[in-house]
Amino acid sequence: MTHLHLTKPIAFIDVETTGINTREDRIVDICIIKILPNGEKETLKSIINPTISIPVESTKIHGITDIDVQGKPTFREFASKVTSFIDGCDLCGFNIIGFDLGILQSEFQRAEFSFSSEGRKIIDVMKIYHKLEPRDLNAAHLKYCGKSLENVHKAEADVNATICVLEAQLEKHNDLPRNVSELDEFCNPKDPSWIDNEGKFAWLNGKAIINFGKYKGKTFEFVSQNDSSYFQWIIRGDFSAEVKDIANNAINGKFPEKLNC
Repeated sequence: MTHLHLTKPIAFIDVETTGINTREDRIVDICIIKILPNGEKETLKSIINPTISIPVESTKIHGITDIDVQGKPTFREFASKVTSFIDGCDLCGFNIIGFDLGILQSEFQRAEFSFSSEGRKIIDVMKIYHKLEPRDLNAAHLKYCGKSLENVHKAEADVNATICVLEAQLEKHNDLPRNVSELDEFCNPKDPSWIDNEGKFAWLNGKAIINFGKYKGKTFEFVSQNDSSYFQWIIRGDFSAEVKDIANNAINGKFPEKLNC
């Protein structure tokens, strides 16, 4: 680091995971690079066995499979190395506030290790990026349409600006789809194994399974027979209407059926 003045070590952290739920998902890869005030670097990294199945959609992102994590340490086994390595460090990462810290705290809690960010300075490079280069409609209009947006946050002005930005995006980026269906897929990618649009339920070997939480990887039949109240919990929880409808049907013995077409 030639432009950042350090008075104490700073640890740059990144994790790859089984998903984006900071409470339920697990770490499968972690790397921490610690930079000392004198400029020296130290690295701690490891593939981590999450002790749960890694979803196909997550493997497509980071390339780590269930086979890759076999024989690797669990987070519980690796946690003491992490706490020791970042002891006395400030922290930095890209979206570290929105994601990495949250999933680390959950992992430490499951491993019964004490961890706190209290007393540490935390730098989020993504927040710096977004502050320096805003990502709102006005910024998009300036970039793609060549002028600042007038009457910002007025509905008519905003919707016209959105039309202008989309037209300019399609003109500038030749690789963007040119039809609504493909643009929908571009904006809302859905893994083919998903049953619902959020991936809470999925197909595995032709059977509907739970794809999150404590029953991740278990079939609907298994959960219905062993803990049918779990579907009631989903219905009462903070889930989409689609997910709740599927759970409600499961309570009544109607499990998703995969169409062979």
